[in-house]
Amino acid sequence: MRAKPLTSVFKFNTLTFWIFLFLIFGFLLGVYFPEFSKELKPIRTVFLHGIKCIIAPLIFSSIVVGIGSASSMKSLSKVGIKSIIWFEIATTIALFIGLFFVNFFEPGKGINLMKAADGSVTTALPKTEMSFAVFIEHLLPNNIVEAVAKGDVLQIVIFSIIFGSATLMAGDKGKPVLAFCESLNQVMFKFTDIIMKMAPLGVGAAMAAAIGEHGLSILIPMSKLVGVLYFALIVFVLATLIPALKWSRIKLGPFFREIRPNLALAFATTSSESAYPDTLKSLSKMGVPDRISSFVLPLGYSFNLDGSTLYLAMTSVFVAQAANIDLPLSTQLSMMLLLMLTTKGVAAVPRASLVVLSGTLVTFGLPLEAIPLILGVDEFMDMARTTVNLLGNAVATVVVSRWEKEPLSSEFQNPV
Repeated sequence: MRAKPLTSVFKFNTLTFWIFLFLIFGFLLGVYFPEFSKELKPIRTVFLHGIKCIIAPLIFSSIVVGIGSASSMKSLSKVGIKSIIWFEIATTIALFIGLFFVNFFEPGKGINLMKAADGSVTTALPKTEMSFAVFIEHLLPNNIVEAVAKGDVLQIVIFSIIFGSATLMAGDKGKPVLAFCESLNQVMFKFTDIIMKMAPLGVGAAMAAAIGEHGLSILIPMSKLVGVLYFALIVFVLATLIPALKWSRIKLGPFFREIRPNLALAFATTSSESAYPDTLKSLSKMGVPDRISSFVLPLGYSFNLDGSTLYLAMTSVFVAQAANIDLPLSTQLSMMLLLMLTTKGVAAVPRASLVVLSGTLVTFGLPLEAIPLILGVDEFMDMARTTVNLLGNAVATVVVSRWEKEPLSSEFQNPV
């Protein structure tokens, strides 16, 4: 059998190629020209602003269209229940994997917390107390315009679900609204195509700015935590997401080739929002019905943050280890229960992971002095957890689609 030419395996004129090329270029630029790289941060910011201005109208229109295409409220409720069940399974596994790895490798042992914390690594620490009560209060916005302006994904999702359900219940009178949302949805996808032309440049600038600003030297005292986190996330993907894809009869090669540029974008920009529009398009290309992808994917952005959940489980215990505080297993399990509840609202608060981490440390009497230490390497950890968040939500969508017995495209799904 003749070997496939390289150009057929990796097409050099694709967005994937240019994203990876600029990702490597940005890394090298950050290492060798750190001062210049810091000046590239505005390019990253402009690109992210371009993406973020798409998110609200795209989530709104796609959810309304997805709900409007459902046959009934009963079928929609079934999709919602199945989504929540999978979200709970995945995030619980993520919590326990994080707990196991941080106890097995003990990355915080040997770190003198007060000595290691670099006072020069400063930022505005989150002051919002994150609790389950705050999460409940935050479900609906005072004003939808305010939620859109703040980019509050959770509130936009909840408002869109209620609005879409009302449109479906309105019957014929809701059809003009549904037609408008279908048109808006298509226009926003075209808008996305225009913004994504900037993706390689935005990715390269993001990587260069991150390396130039934080440098590689800051990784040395915290390298064990970063390494253990990456290892744990890989194990989570192999032990949870890959089996879920196999259960869904997904062909792994085509699946990962399709979402590869989306994962690279999320990794470089530390923003899963940046990859939302193209991930939605990728799922549609795979054959996932709009009523499922347009409902499950945005819902997962608030309720299924696997990477962030694992990160929080690990860093909470890491702080105790670095402070030389012994946490019995019962306390750690109580901490996991708290995280299981509070991580459901992390998308609702700016600097969400740090808000939850700070609240957890205070609740269990652990020192907040660890926050500046973690912040020094948080950019590098954020890249990994954001990528897993996005992958987890894509997997959740195809799992629910399989659960609903919806056949996917033969290019992506194995026969029974």
